Amino acid sequence: MEASRYTGASYRILIATAVQAERNAILQALPYHARERYEVIIVGVGPASAAAETAAHLALHSDEYGLVISAGIGGGFAPYAPIGSIVLADQMIAADLGSETPDQGFIAVDELGFGHSTLQADRSSTQAVASALQAATIPVHVGSVLTVSTTTGSAETTTALLQRIPNAAAEGMEGFGVALAANLFDLPVMELRAISNTVGPRDRDSWRIPDALKSLGQATRILAEVL
Repeated sequence: MEASRYTGASYRILIATAVQAERNAILQALPYHARERYEVIIVGVGPASAAAETAAHLALHSDEYGLVISAGIGGGFAPYAPIGSIVLADQMIAADLGSETPDQGFIAVDELGFGHSTLQADRSSTQAVASALQAATIPVHVGSVLTVSTTTGSAETTTALLQRIPNAAAEGMEGFGVALAANLFDLPVMELRAISNTVGPRDRDSWRIPDALKSLGQATRILAEVL
């Protein structure tokens, strides 16, 4: 889809967040002149809730928007995404959508022939934001963002994910759901994750949620100047 569709004054941008803290961080960071162009909604935690809530909103308002963004905090895969950095998705992957088998391990739904587990992010808007973040010296990486229903909490699961998806950069719970809804309405989509923790053995003491929310706000200010 051409960038002009969502950079013109007649089109707005929808940002979907999982929880209130993420929405607050984005709203507080949006420059005053950009606030009328952005709608920030809460779609809940997990891919099912994100898909349903985003689709319900777009069913009533899709003609208003030219771009949909799934934004929030998430886990980062070493070495691509240290805590406090930003990851922009080049593709959103439903990493646990498939079947477990005794002989082949996990088989994605694509291989089973029952659908698809990967959706592409809008390349032009993603690259524009990535370039602007780099120019502002904000650490950013563009790579695959995994959507899971259960967040990763062990070294074994982390290793298994990276064996299947070597370029995985971040993990969240809503991106694929938001992207699926956007695709239903033929709208381009992005995913932005501010990294709060390293994907691996669960260690709440090492999480830096306030720092990630601060990074989310910084990225929002840059994003609003570009899109």
